[in-house]
Amino acid sequence: MFVFVCAGCGAELTVPLSQVALPAHAHQAYGNGTQLPVLMEPGTFAVEPEPWGPPWRKWEEIHPDEAAARGIHAPLYALSDGAPGATVIAPGDARGTVLIPENRGGGYCCGLDGSAGPNVACAVCTLPVASRIDDCSLWQAMWLAPGAVRRLPVDGVDAVPRSWAELMAEGDGTPPFGPIAHWGSRLGAGHWSHHSWSWTPEWVAAAGRALAHLLAASEGRPVMVPEGLVADMFQRPLDAMLPAGPPARHAVLAGPGRPAPDGEADILLVPVHPQTGEPWAPADPAAYLVPLPFGVWRWLVLPEHVPPVPMSGVLPDGVLRDDFDPPGPRARRLFRADPEIFRRTLIRLPDVRRPWLRTILDDLTQYIRAGHF
Repeated sequence: MFVFVCAGCGAELTVPLSQVALPAHAHQAYGNGTQLPVLMEPGTFAVEPEPWGPPWRKWEEIHPDEAAARGIHAPLYALSDGAPGATVIAPGDARGTVLIPENRGGGYCCGLDGSAGPNVACAVCTLPVASRIDDCSLWQAMWLAPGAVRRLPVDGVDAVPRSWAELMAEGDGTPPFGPIAHWGSRLGAGHWSHHSWSWTPEWVAAAGRALAHLLAASEGRPVMVPEGLVADMFQRPLDAMLPAGPPARHAVLAGPGRPAPDGEADILLVPVHPQTGEPWAPADPAAYLVPLPFGVWRWLVLPEHVPPVPMSGVLPDGVLRDDFDPPGPRARRLFRADPEIFRRTLIRLPDVRRPWLRTILDDLTQYIRAGHF
């Protein structure tokens, strides 16, 4: 485990934390005016290996060789010129920090977004050390600035990565849909109803990343995915973006506890370990591996019942259920992957340099307008 301390004075800025993988939705902006929860689980931190945050440079200012060296293989509007290695924690795990009053304007309508640079300082020496993010449509987080903090090991039990078997036995799936709260609702910020249930942002983000990999794995041929929720996530955009003529490639769910895929499987949808960030890999790695967050993947292979209303506690003694396990509410609209996470992933895949895949990227706006994102 580690604590983070101020690089200026050495004051402790966090509680002891264990490192986990950076969530696929770490930089997601979801909906308009929605209230998103805290990004990181309490007691954990993750590291963004790429530069992120201000200052930003427009694409026209970046030499192609520099972009390629940073793993960027197609144009984008702007590229962060900040330092790599930002660390994200849950805001509740911060200690000894204060908001910087003159930098609290870095936001849009409901809170802070960190666009103006660090807005949190060390309470002891006032060194700017982090960016607090809590604006609407953004995941609530505290991003510790590289160079302003140092990571120190502390005594305690280190979080040994769990085995895949342990994850399957103990890990929870991420529900595909749920109630989404909005700021400024006439019925209150926390109000929900069957009409406010939506596809969860974690699934939307996961699909954006996975769809980019599915296209790269397609080799320009049609791709068929399993029926059910997997098809809800991917089949419509795949059919729209890929030709109908050539023999199709087949994608299947694969991973711990699953039967070995048959010989027709060209593409494997596999889980990513939530602590290490490494994807599950079969003994024979011939197929293309498409990463899915473990919670999303687990729900796809072991779907769970979603209760029709939020529930807590247990039924009193002698009270029997009489609802016969009715289906819970579902999202009212077709599934749409996150277009910006799709774009962010695709431009970092070398396959995007192929003309047919670059054309898909260049035409992304029309696919968004057609409702595929």
